[in-house]
Amino acid sequence: MNIVVRVGKADFDVGAECRALASHSPQSGAVVQFVGLMRDSNQGDDVLTMELEHYPGMTERRITEIVELAQQRWPLFATTVIHRVGVLYPQDQIVFVGVSAAHRHDAFQACEFIMDYLKTEAPFWKKERTLTGEQRWVDARQTDQQALKRWQV
Repeated sequence: MNIVVRVGKADFDVGAECRALASHSPQSGAVVQFVGLMRDSNQGDDVLTMELEHYPGMTERRITEIVELAQQRWPLFATTVIHRVGVLYPQDQIVFVGVSAAHRHDAFQACEFIMDYLKTEAPFWKKERTLTGEQRWVDARQTDQQALKRWQV
């Protein structure tokens, strides 16, 4: 299986990423993608920017491990995970998770699995700046932890 993991400031082209995923095998019958965008509000406040930080090397390693876990559960041809860091603005793309497989069910499940694990297990730190000038760290949500539980055996 082909695994691509990129963490950086550069934006990504969703169409190009999907075409690349489909090209890895003539047996690909499904490409499923998830694109996460920055919202302009959180916890009832208007948000102007979000700054994402990570631990270079460790972050990519952990994302690769998450993708390998998905590969053990579903027969995948290729997986791409792109996560942006730095200062982002509302409606900026933050994350891309794309999976190619022979069948849609496997691709959908693997994509959800990877995203659920990214939200809880990948070492990223997020700081928001609100309209009032407040800066605050974003804590993990309880709903993300609950989503992760459905995958545990």
